[in-house]
Amino acid sequence: MATYMGLGRFVYTPILPVMVEHLGYSKGQVGVIASSNFLGYLTGVLIGATPWIKGSRRAWALAMLALSAVTTGALAFFSSILVLSVLRFVGGVASAIGFVFLAALVIDRLTQAGRVGLLSVQFAGVGIGIASSAFMVSVMIRCGAGPYGLWLACGAAGLVSILLVALLIPARTDTPVAAAASGSRGGMINSAIIRIFLAYSLYGFGYVITVTFLVAIVRANPAIQPLEFWIWIIVGLAAAPSIALWNRIARKLGPKRTYALACVAEAIGVASSVLWQEPAGAILAAVLLGGTFVALTPLGIAAAREHAAGDPRIIISGISVGFGIGQIIGPIFAGWLFDSIGSFMPSTLAAAGALLVAAGLMLSIRPARV
Repeated sequence: MATYMGLGRFVYTPILPVMVEHLGYSKGQVGVIASSNFLGYLTGVLIGATPWIKGSRRAWALAMLALSAVTTGALAFFSSILVLSVLRFVGGVASAIGFVFLAALVIDRLTQAGRVGLLSVQFAGVGIGIASSAFMVSVMIRCGAGPYGLWLACGAAGLVSILLVALLIPARTDTPVAAAASGSRGGMINSAIIRIFLAYSLYGFGYVITVTFLVAIVRANPAIQPLEFWIWIIVGLAAAPSIALWNRIARKLGPKRTYALACVAEAIGVASSVLWQEPAGAILAAVLLGGTFVALTPLGIAAAREHAAGDPRIIISGISVGFGIGQIIGPIFAGWLFDSIGSFMPSTLAAAGALLVAAGLMLSIRPARV
Protein backbone atom coordinates (compact mmCIF):
# COMPACT_ATOMS: atom_id res chain seq x y z
CA MET A 1 0.00 0.00 0.00
CA ALA A 2 2.88 2.38 0.73
CA THR A 3 4.14 1.91 -2.82
CA TYR A 4 0.79 1.68 -4.63
CA MET A 5 -0.81 4.71 -3.04
CA GLY A 6 1.78 6.69 -1.11
CA LEU A 7 4.44 6.53 -3.81
CA GLY A 8 2.72 5.61 -7.07
CA ARG A 9 -0.30 7.91 -6.71
CA PHE A 10 0.04 10.63 -4.09
CA VAL A 11 3.67 11.60 -4.65
CA TYR A 12 2.30 13.64 -7.56
CA THR A 13 1.18 16.31 -5.05
CA PRO A 14 4.63 17.44 -3.80
CA ILE A 15 6.11 17.13 -7.32
CA LEU A 16 3.28 19.11 -8.99
CA PRO A 17 4.60 22.62 -8.08
CA VAL A 18 8.05 21.66 -9.41
CA MET A 19 6.50 20.56 -12.69
CA VAL A 20 4.68 23.88 -12.95
CA GLU A 21 7.88 25.81 -12.24
CA HIS A 22 10.29 23.81 -14.43
CA LEU A 23 8.01 22.85 -17.32
CA GLY A 24 5.67 25.85 -17.40
CA TYR A 25 2.42 23.92 -17.06
CA SER A 26 -0.79 25.66 -16.03
CA LYS A 27 -2.92 24.44 -13.13
CA GLY A 28 -5.44 23.17 -15.66
CA GLN A 29 -2.78 21.08 -17.43
CA VAL A 30 -1.46 19.49 -14.23
CA GLY A 31 -5.09 18.90 -13.24
CA VAL A 32 -5.62 16.96 -16.47
CA ILE A 33 -2.52 14.85 -15.76
CA ALA A 34 -3.81 14.17 -12.24
CA SER A 35 -7.26 13.25 -13.50
CA SER A 36 -5.78 10.88 -16.10
CA ASN A 37 -4.32 8.91 -13.20
CA PHE A 38 -7.73 8.80 -11.55
CA LEU A 39 -9.34 7.77 -14.84
CA GLY A 40 -6.84 4.94 -14.95
CA TYR A 41 -7.79 4.08 -11.37
CA LEU A 42 -11.45 3.90 -12.35
CA THR A 43 -10.59 1.73 -15.36
CA GLY A 44 -8.54 -0.57 -13.17
CA VAL A 45 -11.37 -0.87 -10.67
CA LEU A 46 -13.78 -1.84 -13.44
CA ILE A 47 -11.32 -4.42 -14.76
CA GLY A 48 -10.82 -5.77 -11.24
CA ALA A 49 -14.58 -6.29 -10.90
CA THR A 50 -14.77 -8.54 -13.95
CA PRO A 51 -14.19 -12.31 -14.12
CA TRP A 52 -11.65 -11.82 -16.90
CA ILE A 53 -8.65 -11.68 -14.59
CA LYS A 54 -7.85 -15.09 -13.18
CA GLY A 55 -4.96 -16.55 -11.28
CA SER A 56 -3.11 -15.78 -8.07
CA ARG A 57 -4.07 -12.58 -6.28
CA ARG A 58 -0.49 -12.34 -5.03
CA ALA A 59 0.93 -12.63 -8.55
CA TRP A 60 -1.37 -9.92 -9.85
CA ALA A 61 -0.55 -7.64 -6.92
CA LEU A 62 3.21 -7.99 -7.55
CA ALA A 63 2.82 -7.53 -11.32
CA MET A 64 0.80 -4.35 -10.88
CA LEU A 65 3.35 -3.09 -8.36
CA ALA A 66 6.05 -3.47 -11.01
CA LEU A 67 3.93 -1.70 -13.64
CA SER A 68 3.22 1.16 -11.25
CA ALA A 69 6.94 1.61 -10.52
CA VAL A 70 7.95 1.50 -14.19
CA THR A 71 5.33 4.04 -15.31
CA THR A 72 6.28 6.35 -12.44
CA GLY A 73 9.97 6.28 -13.35
CA ALA A 74 9.17 6.73 -17.05
CA LEU A 75 7.66 10.16 -16.30
CA ALA A 76 11.23 11.45 -16.07
CA PHE A 77 11.81 11.06 -19.80
CA PHE A 78 8.87 13.01 -21.23
CA SER A 79 7.40 16.52 -21.07
CA SER A 80 4.42 16.11 -23.41
CA ILE A 81 1.10 16.53 -21.59
CA LEU A 82 -0.34 13.69 -23.67
CA VAL A 83 2.47 11.25 -22.90
CA LEU A 84 2.52 12.14 -19.21
CA SER A 85 -1.25 11.68 -19.07
CA VAL A 86 -1.00 8.26 -20.73
CA LEU A 87 1.72 7.15 -18.30
CA ARG A 88 -0.30 8.37 -15.32
CA PHE A 89 -3.36 6.61 -16.74
CA VAL A 90 -1.49 3.29 -16.97
CA GLY A 91 -0.10 3.84 -13.49
CA GLY A 92 -3.64 4.44 -12.22
CA VAL A 93 -4.83 1.18 -13.80
CA ALA A 94 -1.97 -0.65 -12.10
CA SER A 95 -2.59 0.91 -8.69
CA ALA A 96 -6.33 0.13 -8.82
CA ILE A 97 -5.98 -3.50 -9.88
CA GLY A 98 -3.17 -3.96 -7.40
CA PHE A 99 -5.19 -2.35 -4.62
CA VAL A 100 -8.27 -4.47 -5.29
CA PHE A 101 -6.34 -7.74 -5.37
CA LEU A 102 -4.03 -6.91 -2.49
CA ALA A 103 -6.88 -5.72 -0.27
CA ALA A 104 -8.95 -8.83 -1.05
CA LEU A 105 -5.92 -11.06 -0.50
CA VAL A 106 -5.15 -9.54 2.89
CA ILE A 107 -8.82 -9.60 3.95
CA ASP A 108 -9.01 -13.31 3.09
CA ARG A 109 -5.79 -14.22 4.89
CA LEU A 110 -6.60 -12.18 7.99
CA THR A 111 -10.10 -13.70 8.08
CA GLN A 112 -8.65 -17.22 7.85
CA ALA A 113 -6.25 -16.39 10.66
CA GLY A 114 -8.92 -14.73 12.80
CA ARG A 115 -6.97 -11.45 12.81
CA VAL A 116 -9.27 -9.08 10.91
CA GLY A 117 -8.37 -6.32 13.36
CA LEU A 118 -4.95 -6.10 11.74
CA LEU A 119 -6.47 -4.77 8.51
CA SER A 120 -5.65 -1.25 9.71
CA VAL A 121 -1.94 -2.09 9.52
CA GLN A 122 -2.22 -2.67 5.78
CA PHE A 123 -3.97 0.64 5.10
CA ALA A 124 -1.53 2.47 7.39
CA GLY A 125 0.99 1.83 4.63
CA VAL A 126 -0.67 4.59 2.58
CA GLY A 127 0.26 7.20 5.18
CA ILE A 128 3.74 5.77 5.63
CA GLY A 129 4.23 5.90 1.87
CA ILE A 130 3.01 9.50 1.69
CA ALA A 131 5.26 10.66 4.54
CA SER A 132 8.39 8.83 3.39
CA SER A 133 8.03 9.80 -0.28
CA ALA A 134 7.24 13.41 0.69
CA PHE A 135 10.39 13.53 2.82
CA MET A 136 12.48 12.08 -0.02
CA VAL A 137 11.01 14.50 -2.57
CA SER A 138 11.37 17.52 -0.25
CA VAL A 139 15.03 16.76 0.46
CA MET A 140 15.75 16.28 -3.24
CA ILE A 141 14.01 19.57 -4.10
CA ARG A 142 16.10 21.39 -1.52
CA CYS A 143 19.17 19.85 -3.14
CA GLY A 144 18.09 21.29 -6.48
CA ALA A 145 16.45 18.27 -8.12
CA GLY A 146 13.97 18.87 -10.93
CA PRO A 147 10.96 16.78 -11.94
CA TYR A 148 13.13 14.37 -13.95
CA GLY A 149 15.30 13.33 -11.01
CA LEU A 150 12.29 13.18 -8.71
CA TRP A 151 10.34 10.80 -10.95
CA LEU A 152 13.39 8.57 -11.47
CA ALA A 153 13.94 8.33 -7.72
CA CYS A 154 10.29 7.45 -7.12
CA GLY A 155 10.36 4.77 -9.82
CA ALA A 156 13.54 3.25 -8.40
CA ALA A 157 12.05 3.20 -4.89
CA GLY A 158 9.00 1.41 -6.28
CA LEU A 159 11.10 -1.27 -7.92
CA VAL A 160 13.01 -1.91 -4.68
CA SER A 161 9.72 -2.33 -2.82
CA ILE A 162 8.69 -5.26 -5.03
CA LEU A 163 11.23 -7.52 -3.35
CA LEU A 164 10.08 -6.44 0.11
CA VAL A 165 6.43 -7.12 -0.70
CA ALA A 166 7.27 -10.53 -2.17
CA LEU A 167 9.08 -11.46 1.06
CA LEU A 168 6.39 -10.08 3.37
CA ILE A 169 3.51 -11.82 1.53
CA PRO A 170 4.63 -15.43 1.04
CA ALA A 171 3.10 -17.53 -1.71
CA ARG A 172 0.32 -19.92 -0.74
CA THR A 173 -2.98 -21.13 -2.19
CA ASP A 174 -5.39 -18.21 -2.35
CA THR A 175 -9.16 -18.13 -2.70
CA PRO A 176 -9.90 -18.17 -6.46
CA VAL A 177 -10.46 -14.62 -7.67
CA ALA A 178 -13.77 -15.50 -9.31
CA ALA A 179 -15.25 -17.05 -6.15
CA ALA A 180 -18.31 -15.36 -4.72
CA ALA A 181 -20.26 -16.05 -1.58
CA SER A 182 -24.01 -16.23 -1.49
CA GLY A 183 -25.70 -13.71 0.73
CA SER A 184 -28.89 -13.27 2.68
CA ARG A 185 -29.20 -9.49 2.51
CA GLY A 186 -30.84 -8.97 -0.82
CA GLY A 187 -27.82 -9.42 -3.08
CA MET A 188 -25.20 -6.89 -4.07
CA ILE A 189 -27.38 -3.89 -5.00
CA ASN A 190 -30.02 -2.31 -2.78
CA SER A 191 -30.95 1.19 -1.63
CA ALA A 192 -28.25 1.20 1.03
CA ILE A 193 -25.56 0.25 -1.48
CA ILE A 194 -26.75 3.01 -3.83
CA ARG A 195 -26.41 5.58 -1.04
CA ILE A 196 -22.99 4.24 -0.10
CA PHE A 197 -22.00 4.45 -3.77
CA LEU A 198 -23.11 8.10 -3.89
CA ALA A 199 -21.39 8.90 -0.59
CA TYR A 200 -18.20 7.28 -1.87
CA SER A 201 -18.44 9.31 -5.11
CA LEU A 202 -18.76 12.56 -3.17
CA TYR A 203 -15.87 11.54 -0.94
CA GLY A 204 -13.72 11.00 -4.04
CA PHE A 205 -14.54 14.50 -5.28
CA GLY A 206 -14.31 16.04 -1.82
CA TYR A 207 -10.84 14.88 -0.87
CA VAL A 208 -9.04 14.91 -4.23
CA ILE A 209 -8.88 18.66 -4.91
CA THR A 210 -7.03 19.40 -1.69
CA VAL A 211 -4.93 16.25 -1.97
CA THR A 212 -3.85 17.30 -5.47
CA PHE A 213 -3.26 21.00 -4.93
CA LEU A 214 -2.46 21.43 -1.20
CA VAL A 215 1.29 21.88 -1.72
CA ALA A 216 0.62 24.30 -4.59
CA ILE A 217 -1.73 26.30 -2.33
CA VAL A 218 0.93 26.49 0.36
CA ARG A 219 3.67 27.46 -2.09
CA ALA A 220 1.57 30.29 -3.55
CA ASN A 221 1.04 32.06 -0.21
CA PRO A 222 4.10 33.85 1.28
CA ALA A 223 2.57 33.65 4.77
CA ILE A 224 2.66 29.85 4.78
CA GLN A 225 5.25 29.10 2.09
CA PRO A 226 7.89 28.03 4.69
CA LEU A 227 5.62 25.05 5.44
CA GLU A 228 5.92 23.69 1.90
CA PHE A 229 8.70 21.28 2.93
CA TRP A 230 6.62 19.89 5.78
CA ILE A 231 2.99 20.09 4.75
CA TRP A 232 2.78 16.83 2.78
CA ILE A 233 4.91 15.05 5.38
CA ILE A 234 2.36 16.13 8.00
CA VAL A 235 -0.42 14.71 5.84
CA GLY A 236 1.37 11.35 5.67
CA LEU A 237 2.19 11.25 9.38
CA ALA A 238 -1.45 12.01 10.21
CA ALA A 239 -2.63 9.33 7.78
CA ALA A 240 -0.45 6.50 9.15
CA PRO A 241 -2.30 5.98 12.49
CA SER A 242 -5.65 7.27 11.23
CA ILE A 243 -7.19 3.91 10.35
CA ALA A 244 -6.43 2.41 13.74
CA LEU A 245 -7.93 5.50 15.40
CA TRP A 246 -11.09 5.54 13.28
CA ASN A 247 -11.45 1.77 13.68
CA ARG A 248 -11.64 2.25 17.45
CA ILE A 249 -14.34 4.85 16.95
CA ALA A 250 -16.15 2.55 14.51
CA ARG A 251 -16.32 -0.22 17.12
CA LYS A 252 -18.47 2.10 19.22
CA LEU A 253 -20.41 4.04 16.59
CA GLY A 254 -20.45 1.60 13.66
CA PRO A 255 -18.84 2.17 10.26
CA LYS A 256 -21.57 4.38 8.77
CA ARG A 257 -21.75 6.92 11.59
CA THR A 258 -17.96 6.89 11.84
CA TYR A 259 -17.72 7.48 8.09
CA ALA A 260 -20.04 10.48 8.45
CA LEU A 261 -18.00 11.88 11.35
CA ALA A 262 -14.77 11.50 9.36
CA CYS A 263 -16.35 13.28 6.38
CA VAL A 264 -17.28 16.23 8.58
CA ALA A 265 -13.76 16.40 10.01
CA GLU A 266 -12.29 16.24 6.52
CA ALA A 267 -14.64 18.96 5.29
CA ILE A 268 -13.33 21.24 8.05
CA GLY A 269 -9.75 20.49 7.01
CA VAL A 270 -10.48 21.02 3.32
CA ALA A 271 -12.20 24.35 3.97
CA SER A 272 -9.45 25.57 6.30
CA SER A 273 -6.85 25.09 3.54
CA VAL A 274 -8.30 28.14 1.75
CA LEU A 275 -10.25 30.00 4.47
CA TRP A 276 -7.50 30.11 7.10
CA GLN A 277 -4.37 31.19 5.25
CA GLU A 278 -2.08 31.11 8.29
CA PRO A 279 0.43 28.47 9.45
CA ALA A 280 -2.06 27.10 11.98
CA GLY A 281 -4.73 26.82 9.29
CA ALA A 282 -2.41 24.99 6.89
CA ILE A 283 -1.33 22.57 9.61
CA LEU A 284 -4.96 21.97 10.65
CA ALA A 285 -5.82 21.26 7.01
CA ALA A 286 -2.94 18.78 6.69
CA VAL A 287 -3.77 16.99 9.94
CA LEU A 288 -7.51 16.68 9.26
CA LEU A 289 -6.99 15.72 5.62
CA GLY A 290 -4.33 13.14 6.40
CA GLY A 291 -6.20 11.94 9.43
CA THR A 292 -9.34 11.11 7.44
CA PHE A 293 -8.91 10.53 3.71
CA VAL A 294 -7.14 7.17 4.01
CA ALA A 295 -9.40 5.94 6.81
CA LEU A 296 -12.55 6.70 4.83
CA THR A 297 -11.68 3.95 2.34
CA PRO A 298 -11.89 0.96 4.74
CA LEU A 299 -14.84 2.58 6.54
CA GLY A 300 -16.70 2.73 3.23
CA ILE A 301 -15.77 -0.87 2.47
CA ALA A 302 -16.98 -1.96 5.92
CA ALA A 303 -20.27 -0.11 5.45
CA ALA A 304 -20.78 -1.75 2.05
CA ARG A 305 -20.04 -5.21 3.41
CA GLU A 306 -22.75 -4.71 6.05
CA HIS A 307 -25.34 -4.35 3.29
CA ALA A 308 -24.07 -6.64 0.52
CA ALA A 309 -22.74 -10.18 0.55
CA GLY A 310 -20.27 -11.60 -1.93
CA ASP A 311 -16.66 -11.68 -3.01
CA PRO A 312 -14.88 -8.76 -1.28
CA ARG A 313 -13.10 -8.01 -4.56
CA ILE A 314 -16.46 -7.31 -6.23
CA ILE A 315 -17.72 -5.19 -3.33
CA ILE A 316 -14.51 -3.13 -3.23
CA SER A 317 -14.57 -2.66 -6.99
CA GLY A 318 -18.26 -1.74 -7.13
CA ILE A 319 -18.24 1.15 -4.68
CA SER A 320 -14.82 2.28 -5.90
CA VAL A 321 -16.35 3.08 -9.30
CA GLY A 322 -18.14 6.07 -7.76
CA PHE A 323 -14.98 7.04 -5.90
CA GLY A 324 -13.08 6.98 -9.18
CA ILE A 325 -15.63 9.18 -10.93
CA GLY A 326 -15.38 11.78 -8.17
CA GLN A 327 -11.59 11.72 -8.37
CA ILE A 328 -11.59 12.32 -12.13
CA ILE A 329 -13.89 15.32 -11.96
CA GLY A 330 -12.15 17.04 -9.03
CA PRO A 331 -8.70 18.02 -10.40
CA ILE A 332 -10.03 19.01 -13.84
CA PHE A 333 -12.74 21.16 -12.23
CA ALA A 334 -10.34 22.82 -9.78
CA GLY A 335 -7.57 23.35 -12.35
CA TRP A 336 -9.95 24.82 -14.93
CA LEU A 337 -11.53 27.11 -12.35
CA PHE A 338 -8.12 28.30 -11.13
CA ASP A 339 -7.02 29.12 -14.67
CA SER A 340 -10.29 31.07 -15.12
CA ILE A 341 -10.40 33.08 -11.87
CA GLY A 342 -6.99 32.55 -10.25
CA SER A 343 -8.24 30.93 -7.04
CA PHE A 344 -8.79 27.49 -5.51
CA MET A 345 -11.38 28.93 -3.12
CA PRO A 346 -14.63 28.06 -4.98
CA SER A 347 -13.60 24.54 -5.97
CA THR A 348 -12.28 23.76 -2.50
CA LEU A 349 -15.43 24.98 -0.78
CA ALA A 350 -17.47 22.90 -3.24
CA ALA A 351 -15.37 19.90 -2.20
CA ALA A 352 -16.07 20.61 1.48
CA GLY A 353 -19.78 20.78 0.70
CA ALA A 354 -19.62 17.45 -1.11
CA LEU A 355 -18.10 15.83 1.97
CA LEU A 356 -20.92 17.14 4.14
CA VAL A 357 -23.50 15.71 1.74
CA ALA A 358 -21.63 12.37 1.83
CA ALA A 359 -21.91 12.42 5.62
CA GLY A 360 -25.66 13.01 5.38
CA LEU A 361 -26.12 10.13 2.94
CA MET A 362 -24.36 7.70 5.25
CA LEU A 363 -26.43 8.81 8.22
CA SER A 364 -29.63 8.27 6.22
CA ILE A 365 -28.98 4.52 5.78
CA ARG A 366 -30.96 2.22 8.03
CA PRO A 367 -29.13 -0.52 9.96
CA ALA A 368 -28.46 -3.72 8.00
CA ARG A 369 -30.73 -6.70 8.64
CA VAL A 370 -29.03 -9.64 10.28
